[in-house]
Amino acid sequence: MTKWLVNKRVLVVGAGSGIGRAVVAAFLDEGAQVSALERDTQKGRTLSQDEPSVPVTIGDASVSDANRSAVERTVESFGGLDVLVQCVGIFDYYKGIRDLTHDEIDTGFNEMFNINVKSHMHSIKAATASLEESGGSIILTESTSAYYPGRGGALYVPSKFAVRGLVKTVGHELAPRVRVNAVAPGGTTGTDMRGLQSLGLGEESLGRAPGRAADLAARVPLNTALSAMDHAGSYVFLASDRAKGISGDVIHTDGGMALK
Repeated sequence: MTKWLVNKRVLVVGAGSGIGRAVVAAFLDEGAQVSALERDTQKGRTLSQDEPSVPVTIGDASVSDANRSAVERTVESFGGLDVLVQCVGIFDYYKGIRDLTHDEIDTGFNEMFNINVKSHMHSIKAATASLEESGGSIILTESTSAYYPGRGGALYVPSKFAVRGLVKTVGHELAPRVRVNAVAPGGTTGTDMRGLQSLGLGEESLGRAPGRAADLAARVPLNTALSAMDHAGSYVFLASDRAKGISGDVIHTDGGMALK
């Protein structure tokens, strides 16, 4: 890739670590102007220090005001918005329906869908007018969990199916002015995806799991453990004009799971 995103004005939601952070780096390398929304204050500060050209808004993406503030800051900084990338997510550590109490279903569902689904909806809502004006695009983050069993629990998997639904319904609604696509990553090395606070998993981080790279490689036909930067190139492609004929679709960066 050589400067595929020159003149693209981009907002990355969930930009402080993992895939979101890699997307910021990849988009900057491709010539984009990038703004960020991040909930974690320290991650936001680190991003600002590492990338001084990136305006960083600190806020919770599951709240409408934070998304509106981030979009407004992007437009003020760059004169408009061409691409929205949404990378916010949380995990349930494979908790099955047998593992959850009735109360945990209530609290876990609310937390999971607030973060994994409602945050995407608020980001899209906040950005739609600006994206319609520019004829831009939206890239959401699905997961291999939305396509194959066993890649998450009874809360996480349905939340990712909901993101699949958003790609289709929002893509249909916003056509022809705005393209809507997704990337569906498989397991990722170096991620800081956390567990649900309501299930006592808030301090658990997938990236700290022992032997994670070997485990991820063993799961997939290509026998590879993908990093966040390995996924980021697919976001670059979908954001670029080379993907101008693609909407309502998904790129599977999952090590070849469809071959199993």
